[in-house]
Amino acid sequence: MRRLLIALLCLATLAAAAPAAQAERRLPIRGADVSSLAKSEALGGVYRHADGRRDDALRILAQAGLTHIRLKVWVDPADGYNTKTQVLAVAKRAKKAGLRLLVDFHYSDTWADPGKQFKPAAWANLPFDELVRAVYAHTFDVLDALRRQGTPADLVQVGNEINGGLLWPDGSNQNWANTARLLNAGHDAVKDVSRRTDVVLHLANGGDNGLYRWWFDNAAAHGIRYDVIGLSYYPYWHGTLEAFQANIDDVATRYRKPVAVVETGYPFTTADDDGWENLILSPEPYPGYQATPAGQAALLSKVSDIVRNVPDRLGLGVFAWEATWTGVPGNGWDPADPATGNAWENQALFGFDDRALPAMRALGRG
Repeated sequence: MRRLLIALLCLATLAAAAPAAQAERRLPIRGADVSSLAKSEALGGVYRHADGRRDDALRILAQAGLTHIRLKVWVDPADGYNTKTQVLAVAKRAKKAGLRLLVDFHYSDTWADPGKQFKPAAWANLPFDELVRAVYAHTFDVLDALRRQGTPADLVQVGNEINGGLLWPDGSNQNWANTARLLNAGHDAVKDVSRRTDVVLHLANGGDNGLYRWWFDNAAAHGIRYDVIGLSYYPYWHGTLEAFQANIDDVATRYRKPVAVVETGYPFTTADDDGWENLILSPEPYPGYQATPAGQAALLSKVSDIVRNVPDRLGLGVFAWEATWTGVPGNGWDPADPATGNAWENQALFGFDDRALPAMRALGRG
C-alpha cells in the first residue's frame, strides 16, 4: 500500500508540473524584423546596450536572447535598400552574431500588405506564365546567393500579408488558381535551394478567425504548398488578445501546421523623435498596457506566452516588427521620398537615446 501511495503521489506531482513545464518552455524563435537597419546605419544611426555601450545592433539583439532576424526583400525600390545586396550583407553579420534568418519576399518595389500588392515595375506587363517564372527566378536568385555565401535562410515568406493574394490583379485571390500558381512557384524556388528551409504563408489581422479559416481552407482546396502559418498581430488593430489566442490555437490544430507571429509591436512612449506623426498616439493603446517601456515589455511578453501555449507545441515564435527603425533623418517610410519620416520609432526596441529597451529582454526570454 505504501508503494502504491508513493507511486500515486509521484504521478500527481508530474501532472501538476506538466502545465508549468509547458509555460516555462522557451519559444524556438525569438526574433526581430531589422529590415530598416542597413539604411539607418548608412545615415548615421547607432545602437546601444541598455547601459549605454555602443555596439552592433545585431549583437545587442543576440545578447538579449533573440534567436532570429527578419529581412524584407523588394525587387527594385527607389532608394536601393531592402534588396539582395543588403540582405546578403546583414545576413553575414547575423550569422556571425549567432542569429538565424527569415527572409520576407514582398514581390514589389515597395510595401505589400492587405491594402496593396503592387507588381514591381519590371514585371508590370508580363503575361501570367512569365510572371510565375519571374517569382520563381527572383526567389531562387536571392536565396541561392544566401546559400552560396554560407548564410542560408531558415524560413522564407512567400509574400507579405497576403490576405487578398499577391501581385495584383493577376494573383488576387478572386482567382485562387492564379494565387496558387504564384505561391507554389515561390515555394518551389525555396525548396530547390534548400529542402530544409521552411516556407511561411503570412496573413495580417491575427485575431480574425473567419479570415484565417477562409484563406487556409482555400489554400488546401487549391493545393498551395507551405510549412508554417505566419500571422501579424498588432493588439491595437487586430482584435483582443483573447481573439488572437483563439485564432492561433485554432489554425494550428485545424491545419496541423506550426504557427509564428512574424509581426507584432507596441509603443514605449507617446512622444515623437523625428517630427513625423507616429501611427499610435494613445497613452494606453490596448487596455491594461500603457505606452511605456514597462507596458511594451509586458505586451510582448503576453503575446509570447500565448504563442508558447499553442496546443501540441505548434507555437514557433514571435518577431517584433522593425525593432531597429529609430528616428534617423532620411530613413522614412517612403523609399521614393527621403523627406518622409518614420511613424514607428516609438515602437522600436531601442529608445530615443538609442539604448535597448526592456522589451528586448522580455522578447529574448520568450
